[in-house]
Amino acid sequence: MWKNALLISFAFIGTVVGAGFASGQEALLYFSAFGTQGMWGAVLGSTLMVIAGVTILQLGSYYQANEHMEVLGAISSKVMSWILDIATIVTLFSIGFVMFAGAGANLNQQFGLPVWIGAVLMLALTIGFGMLDVDKVTGAIGFLTPFLLFFVIFGCGWTIVHAAPDWDAVNAAAAQVDTTLPNWWISALNYTGLNVMCVVSMALVIGGNTLNTRAAGLGGLLGGMGYLVMLMLLAFSLLLKIDLVSGNDMPLLTLITDINPTLGLIMSLVIFGMIFATSLGMFFALGKRLARGREDKFRIIYIAACLIGFALSFVGFQKLVSTVYPILGYLGILLIVVVSAAWLRGLPKLRKEQKRRARAMELTRAKLDPRERFTKNDERELEYVTSMSVVDDEELAEALEDEVIAELSADDEIDFDPEDKDQAPVVFVSYTEPVTQDQYQPDRPWEDTTIDELIAADQAEEAESDEGALPADTGTDTEADADESPTAGSTRVENPRSER
Repeated sequence: MWKNALLISFAFIGTVVGAGFASGQEALLYFSAFGTQGMWGAVLGSTLMVIAGVTILQLGSYYQANEHMEVLGAISSKVMSWILDIATIVTLFSIGFVMFAGAGANLNQQFGLPVWIGAVLMLALTIGFGMLDVDKVTGAIGFLTPFLLFFVIFGCGWTIVHAAPDWDAVNAAAAQVDTTLPNWWISALNYTGLNVMCVVSMALVIGGNTLNTRAAGLGGLLGGMGYLVMLMLLAFSLLLKIDLVSGNDMPLLTLITDINPTLGLIMSLVIFGMIFATSLGMFFALGKRLARGREDKFRIIYIAACLIGFALSFVGFQKLVSTVYPILGYLGILLIVVVSAAWLRGLPKLRKEQKRRARAMELTRAKLDPRERFTKNDERELEYVTSMSVVDDEELAEALEDEVIAELSADDEIDFDPEDKDQAPVVFVSYTEPVTQDQYQPDRPWEDTTIDELIAADQAEEAESDEGALPADTGTDTEADADESPTAGSTRVENPRSER
């Protein structure tokens, strides 16, 4: 679980930290511009982002989302989901074409190349990688994040250690930075809203790509903490060098180049990579949303969106960041309220679904692992657990089998052939001493009740309790007794692999 959570956290950070963050432009305008008070804003904004990361990724995992409306439509009213959907689509597109502008500004500042060259190169990379599946897109985003972490920590740490600031002069210089935000705390709220609007669509897809809701939440927590450290370092170091970086499109690049020109060269490539990560994440999620119900048209829609964004990117990077971002930030605050409220109301169901999937994974592993024992009662329990999941039972069963097959195939100690799962098992029947009907008391409901009866009973129980706010979940915690042995007297139909 920890490995999966770490990969999710890197992908999450990679989606959030794009041209504005990696360049330092966002940190400069939202925090450093308010002087020492802006550091309190960075703390507030980072803390809210930790909360948002956990909630968004867990909701994506819970619903196994392929695009953001699968979640937003389920947790909010029709009108509210429509408003959030339009706002998210606008955000994805806006941030996407800002990334093209950032790519051009990055190569222009470092190498003196015309802005259009960087934008064209970013367009080609975004379209090319966008043709891959979500696993490869997530991997491409997460791969670049450690490099940015290193440079932010090193460059900003070096600046902080070697600085000898005159705070009166620093605050005076910060006051000269042109920003559209009124004060540090509104700036922090707006910045968090902006980032949530940027990350929500791709983060829901990233969360939807893992069955383990706990791992998804942990990935959001780790990603949010990593983001907190990076933002604090970046905002504080830019404040210390406010007179040097103010007015530059790429303040962080200026900061690193001031330390060492060679490091500045490498940093320009890292920034370009992070711009690419966010561009890819924005347009990929946008394409998925616009192709909803017509998935076969995804590539055409994706390419068209990229080309339109490319044309709009020539307004200018710094102007786009200072104008477009604050507007999107206010929309994002509304999204935070809706998502957080749904997560809090539905927390019991999130936990219940995680137990359900964990038990289904155990049973699927027993079913496919030749060393394990998988009985007819286990088969009935697996059918029951998957039927009670919020995810379609056939889709869940397929996802569970794919994950277990990958796990068993990677284990050198097991002689496992993925084709074995399609072979019909040979079963045998074992008998126990007979008992009267009054004496027979099964300790597992699936031993003496049909699946339909169990589902109906649980639906009635949950409707009566009216627990949680997440819809389409009718399960109960019957899995808790799954590790108990069945009562003597039941007839068991078992897999012969248990006799090996």
